[in-house]
Amino acid sequence: TAIVGALIALSIVALVLSLVKIEDVTLLPTVKYGMVFDAGSSHTSLFVYEWDSDKENDTGVVSQTLSCDVQGQGISSYANDPPKAGDSLRECLDKALKVIPAAEQRGAPAYLGATAGMRLLREQNSSAADRILAEVAKTMQEYPVAFKGARILTGEEEGAYGWITINYLLESFTKYSPKAHTWVRPEAANFLGALDLGGASTQISFMPEGSVINWNEASKFTLYGHNYNIYTHSYLCYGQNEMLKRLAKELIAVRGKLGVDHPCYPKDYNETVSLSSFRTSLCTNRSDPRLTLSDSNVTLEGRGNASGCLAAIKKLFNFSECGQSQDCTFDGIYQPRVSGKFIAFAGFYYTFHFLNLTSQQSLSNVNSTIQTFCKKSWTELVKTFPQQKGYLHTYCSMAIYILTLLLDGYKFNEQTWSSIHFSRQAANTDIGWTLGFMLNFTNMIPAEALEHVKGHQPSLWAGAVSFIVLAIVAGLVAVFLQCFWNTK
Repeated sequence: TAIVGALIALSIVALVLSLVKIEDVTLLPTVKYGMVFDAGSSHTSLFVYEWDSDKENDTGVVSQTLSCDVQGQGISSYANDPPKAGDSLRECLDKALKVIPAAEQRGAPAYLGATAGMRLLREQNSSAADRILAEVAKTMQEYPVAFKGARILTGEEEGAYGWITINYLLESFTKYSPKAHTWVRPEAANFLGALDLGGASTQISFMPEGSVINWNEASKFTLYGHNYNIYTHSYLCYGQNEMLKRLAKELIAVRGKLGVDHPCYPKDYNETVSLSSFRTSLCTNRSDPRLTLSDSNVTLEGRGNASGCLAAIKKLFNFSECGQSQDCTFDGIYQPRVSGKFIAFAGFYYTFHFLNLTSQQSLSNVNSTIQTFCKKSWTELVKTFPQQKGYLHTYCSMAIYILTLLLDGYKFNEQTWSSIHFSRQAANTDIGWTLGFMLNFTNMIPAEALEHVKGHQPSLWAGAVSFIVLAIVAGLVAVFLQCFWNTK
């Protein structure tokens, strides 16, 4: 009788459950991770990103989890000892594994992209560049991650990915709608241009107004279900480090003596360079009949002359090849007229931030601040900025170079100057090409569809299970009591 009663109780519970509305229960998506090494000309950095596995319109909504600066110089500096290039990455790889859950590590795509420094090395010594990339790949493959490759990016890729990064962070592609509880495309998307200044190259990327003719510098891609077509161009040898080398070489070639005035360096600052050092870079390795000092050392003597510095820097550009065309920058490169707002990051930001300059200041005020700085002696600068001693002698050169590049090169003017915003981060995330690359890369990662299962609310199941357990216990107790009385 007791057993029958227990079975009846279980049947009642089952009947109640069958009458209750069964609802869809959506299991939460898992979090995916990926890492990208930015192997620049002067240093390497690692960025770890994460995104929900369901993605949004086939593109991951990515956020930065970790940034790690690799110790030492860029990987191109290991041309004579390639294994060190791979070993230099280990410390940051170890840090990355501490933030990526063990269960997600083997599925985390890992990639290294090398930029202008390696582009230059490949032009000079392709076998050395290949050996460095092979050693980098060998090291990364030792770690429990999904290694996807190590290669040299084109300048246009670098520029386009930087453009993607900026517009993603500023929610031009997609924006979360609290009302709709989902990500939506802004009705009036406002896309910003990107200005990047690295050690060996500089890039400009933006979406021009109207139709563009003679447009060969195009980059096309699809993000969040929409197609984009932007103008982008990279200028190799116009990065800040290579520009400084080219400037020094030009000054020495013109003077042709062991002691050379350097108008951009501060007064009382001297720097000795070897002519043989110019052969280490493709940007300065071209034969020059004006250099007749063999492998002698030459002393560059600072003069703190802003006007002389401007004249020397302008000689690094070939403006004559463009004539009077406003659709040409320098060296005969076509560019649509700049339009819209821009973010200038990397070298642009660091130089202007140090000098406390912004685009909200008039160009005359910016010029005045730069000229005042250039007139300061080395002794005065070191006393004022002791922690910046390693770079102090370059800020005058860099500031004048940046203005020349933006105004005479890219054709910004008094009216469009204020459209440039100098910044290092957006939405608490570092600006660079790596996030843009990861966003584009997530297009190739199959989205994990949200798992929909038929089920009851957890509270209902808890009650039902409690009823079943109680019914079983009651039945067992009843059976025990019945057996006990029967034995008596």
